[in-house]
Amino acid sequence: MRIQHNIMAMNAYRNYSNNTSALSKNLEKLSSGYKINRAGDDAAGLAISEKMRAQITGLDKAQDNAKDGISLVQTAEGALTEVHDMLNRMYELAEQSANGTFEDATDRNQLQKEVDQLKSEIDRIADSANFNGIKLLDGSMKEGTTVAIDAGTVTGKVNGQAIAAASGTVDFSAGWASGDNVTINGVTYTYVSKAKGTDGKTFGDYAALQKAAKENGVSITGNSSAATFSKAGKDLTLQIGDTSEKFNQLEVSINDCHVDALGLTEMKISDQDSAAEALNMIKSAINYVSDVRGTLGATQNRLDHTINNLSVMQENIQDAESTIRDTDVADEMMAYTKNNILIQSAQAMLAQANQVPQGVLQLLQ
Repeated sequence: MRIQHNIMAMNAYRNYSNNTSALSKNLEKLSSGYKINRAGDDAAGLAISEKMRAQITGLDKAQDNAKDGISLVQTAEGALTEVHDMLNRMYELAEQSANGTFEDATDRNQLQKEVDQLKSEIDRIADSANFNGIKLLDGSMKEGTTVAIDAGTVTGKVNGQAIAAASGTVDFSAGWASGDNVTINGVTYTYVSKAKGTDGKTFGDYAALQKAAKENGVSITGNSSAATFSKAGKDLTLQIGDTSEKFNQLEVSINDCHVDALGLTEMKISDQDSAAEALNMIKSAINYVSDVRGTLGATQNRLDHTINNLSVMQENIQDAESTIRDTDVADEMMAYTKNNILIQSAQAMLAQANQVPQGVLQLLQ
């Protein structure tokens, strides 16, 4: 018999310590609700669940993005509802003016006044409609929008040479290439194509800014032959997925809805013949706005389906992540009960083992 080392007590204490540690983990899992609280609990499970958590977060925010997109589309479509109403009113006025029972100087002039006001209001709506400061109907959300350019200060460089404007004429003798930019009144336009003037000179020789009747201002010409510029625009991109792939992005494009884009700049009803012609022009404008609204409606319906899909994906992935990470309370309570009993048993056996060396005293008497 030995008294220096009580191997039985050491064995009982080792088992007691192991059971205490296991019980501590049981309590941690039951109190936190997670069976993985640190990498040591399940390193592979932790890595998988963290990737899933990132995906779940992305899917959740993608739903918010899609909802914001629907709000933007509804804002634009709501503004166009009023534009449609005004176009229908203009059609009514044109139909009325086309009747031969009215006089130009009195009756038709009064009708023209309302048409002019309606056209101004359409332009105002096109300029003012916005969502969170993002202009919706001014053409800036339509990439590559071709525009007429306002007369004014012209700045920029062609082949490294500065452009200057004098009396509305711009000297392009340096030569223009596709992609060159010109800035007019703070707006940058990109040169797209050349055109020859009636005298045979090319746009690269010279061009003039000529005043038009157009609300958007002036068209660039090369001795009356137009050269095309496109206003720097950009489709709105919605992030509707949990990754950066192109298929998880939706581009929203809205055409310019100014009077000029609707083809109504020159439309008038101040005489009978013009009023008759105006009917077809207004019909075309109504169809134009209908096309824009139809595109917005289709986009909204797509976003509704997108949100439904994202919601289902988030639910399923959350379920998978829960299976890996969350505590199964029933299973953990069984382990807790077992370890609690083993601790009490180990305590009792440790006490018994500590009594064994007492038997040595009987040999010493």
